Amino acid sequence: MTAPTRVYCRAMGPACVSVNGADAPPELLWRKHLALLVYLARSPRRSRTREHLVGLLWSDRDEQQARHSLSEALRVLRRVLGDDAVGVDVDQIRLRADAVALDCDRFAELYARGDWAGAARLVEGEFLEGLSISEANEFESWLGAERTVWRAQGLGALVGAAEGELARGDAPAAVRLALRAVAFDLTSEPAARAAMRALALAGDRAGALRVAADVAGALRERLAAAPGPETLRLAERIRDARVGRRILAAPPAARPRPPLVGRAAELAKLVAAWDRTKAGRAQVVLVEGEPGEGKTRLLEELVARVRLDDSTVAAARAVQADRDREWSAVAGLVAAGLGEAPGLAGAPAGALAALGVLDPELGARFRTTERALPVGEALSAAVRAVAQERPVLLALDDAHWLDAATLATLPALARDSARRPVMLLCGVGRGAPESARLDDLRARLGRDLEGAVIRLGRLDAATLSALAAWALPSYGADEAARLVRRVERDTAGIALLVVAMLEAVAEGFKLAPDAPAWPSPMQTLVDSLPTDLPPAVVGTICLRFRHLVPAAQQALAAAAALGARVSADQLARATGLDRQTVAAALDFLEWERWLVADPRGYAFTAPIVRAVLLQEMVTPGQARRYRDNLAA
Repeated sequence: MTAPTRVYCRAMGPACVSVNGADAPPELLWRKHLALLVYLARSPRRSRTREHLVGLLWSDRDEQQARHSLSEALRVLRRVLGDDAVGVDVDQIRLRADAVALDCDRFAELYARGDWAGAARLVEGEFLEGLSISEANEFESWLGAERTVWRAQGLGALVGAAEGELARGDAPAAVRLALRAVAFDLTSEPAARAAMRALALAGDRAGALRVAADVAGALRERLAAAPGPETLRLAERIRDARVGRRILAAPPAARPRPPLVGRAAELAKLVAAWDRTKAGRAQVVLVEGEPGEGKTRLLEELVARVRLDDSTVAAARAVQADRDREWSAVAGLVAAGLGEAPGLAGAPAGALAALGVLDPELGARFRTTERALPVGEALSAAVRAVAQERPVLLALDDAHWLDAATLATLPALARDSARRPVMLLCGVGRGAPESARLDDLRARLGRDLEGAVIRLGRLDAATLSALAAWALPSYGADEAARLVRRVERDTAGIALLVVAMLEAVAEGFKLAPDAPAWPSPMQTLVDSLPTDLPPAVVGTICLRFRHLVPAAQQALAAAAALGARVSADQLARATGLDRQTVAAALDFLEWERWLVADPRGYAFTAPIVRAVLLQEMVTPGQARRYRDNLAA
């Protein structure tokens, strides 16, 4: 028995037809033959009357010519598909149910179950893009209606797929999908907003603002309309997106940041907690991880997303020296955004007076003779006032170094905000003895505080493979597998070291064949010294340092020599560089994840990296000169 002919038609883009896997014969692709094939395949029960089809495609001819043309078209279909695939009788024309497979039917199945990524892969353009039969008015009307339906659903799939990639932390993939949606319909504001968010989160603020300008121009020229308030507000937030008082954007010539692989589940939990916060249920979330496992990166991912919402964000990072500075964390939050938040003026005067003592700029703006409240009460009152305006995210990284006064007030702050849209997000270094200082806050979660503890782990082999493919796309499967085994042995799956090693290999670093495995059982970056690290890890850190431009090398070396947190002004004095050069170097070092910043200054992403630089790349004499220059 002869196998049935299999015809596949791609309709969601320029039409493409294959027959049993080969190109369709040219006569099947003639405009009206192709139109008849797709129209029948899209018809109810894949059946139409002769009279209907004649009026659809041949209404410009007399009845005899029109019927003859239909018969010729059916002859072509039967020859290609097989006689049993095209049923023809006096009144009805029908296709066998499995005679033709349309990509739009598969798309509809995926779309109906919310598989945006699968559906988006099938969107290649307008429905039957490029096909037009101007003399067939009825067909043109049907084609216009189909294009409207599939355009809307195609846009929905592309936008949904882009948002899905963002939810997994892959901003570059989201950019590609969202820009496809923008190209599909230049006047679509949902597509434009998806692209603007993805580009902003990928560090391309200029690209995001270009999309905003393009959609405004397309709406004006094609529809005599203006962008809606949601699009305008997003553009404004991107224009002003800041870390503390610094605008967040990728510096010139910076490399793309590695994708956030292996952390999709953890990021989803953070995003879900933020969604609950916006609904008015205060949340306390602790993100725990060993140094280098990526807790800072995970916090940054959520902070970056929240900055694009109509929300208030105050994000600060504690360093070891903060533990002995009373209320230093509160001062950091005020400087990092709380002091400029809409709604703060509604806080009691005594609260503003107390916070003004910690932040002179705030004190100058809100002069009052009222007696200052205790700082803990003042913080709670200020947060409640700000939350009346819009949701609030307070993010404290390396919270195990918080000063005791701030640490003691966090449970009360969370309780006082319980019925308000406030999220307290803390990054905690697991393995550090100081992390036990947050045990009281952990114990309250699930009892009188709503929230979660998110525990990070080391990267597994599948995640390492994905990162290797990103860093070294030219590697073959065997070469990549050998590299992954080596990276896993040398780094123990610690994200910071994995990325550094892969980037170094991509830049030409040669791994020695006989290096010992690391770490020893139970060892972490908390209790490691540079001499504990394998030579390959130390070598990759040094190689990355050598590849920095001289100004960035000087700024980073000075930061290592001067202390746990340094300001741009201190680095300029220590290095003798002008402030503009230092600012550009710091932007690059922050983007490349050597340093992290808050309004109070810069700290190393991982203390072990600072230790390696001081041992291997910065001589004692250089460190002394930087310190002497600062003291002069």
